Amino acid sequence: MTKTITDLNGKYIYFASDFHLGVPSHKASLERELKIIRWLDSIKTDAHSIYLMGDIFDFWFEYKHAVPKGFVRILGKIAEISDSGIPIIFFTGNHDMWMFDYFEKELNVTIYRNPLQLLVNDQKLFIGHGDGLGPGDHFYKFLKKFFNSKLCQWLFARIHPNLGIGIANAWSKRSRISSGGHGDESFLGKDKEHLWQFCISKEKEEHHDWYVFGHRHLKLNLEVSENSRYINLGQWVTQYTYGKYDGKSFELLTFEN
Repeated sequence: MTKTITDLNGKYIYFASDFHLGVPSHKASLERELKIIRWLDSIKTDAHSIYLMGDIFDFWFEYKHAVPKGFVRILGKIAEISDSGIPIIFFTGNHDMWMFDYFEKELNVTIYRNPLQLLVNDQKLFIGHGDGLGPGDHFYKFLKKFFNSKLCQWLFARIHPNLGIGIANAWSKRSRISSGGHGDESFLGKDKEHLWQFCISKEKEEHHDWYVFGHRHLKLNLEVSENSRYINLGQWVTQYTYGKYDGKSFELLTFEN
């Protein structure tokens, strides 16, 4: 899928990923949520659009008549910014892939489930959450295909929300954030960084100036080819990093460093 933006009118496209709201505790999640809101307030004056690149929530599932409890502050802020005319775009991640139409109907947010080619002026970006891309990781790719299936979603929807969300929250407590790792990851090197390998392979098929992903919990700005770079946005559990793009150059910045 391709999306075209003809003119930023002197404004910026902002990118952020991996907020993982909901873990490791209510207190820590709320503090992070308030920080994200301060960031959104700080960029809304010069934002052309805002791209939230997946794993915004550590777990999300939309039942027909219920959504997970909490997160009212960030939902309200997203609604406020969207209502002001600034487009907000969500990419589903591996933690919030069960996002259906609630955000589209209630918050006027556009949802993407797969990577997107973004054309801005004469530059070309390839953007997405990043999970399941590149070589290897076959077991996760199988799980992702199953979790994204209508059958799996229908079966989970049959579970009462108290039990279903309870199971999901218990599972989240085993994640890399809740288990004490704070979401930090180690750089694995060129041969083992699957997303970097994906970018190199994709570049051989079609040139893109920028490849922008989340998922890895690392702040990265790496060369793909002479005129192409791979950006990873990092995470908001300990790093608070985000991307700022003006149609020509891409900056990786830290909020309230």
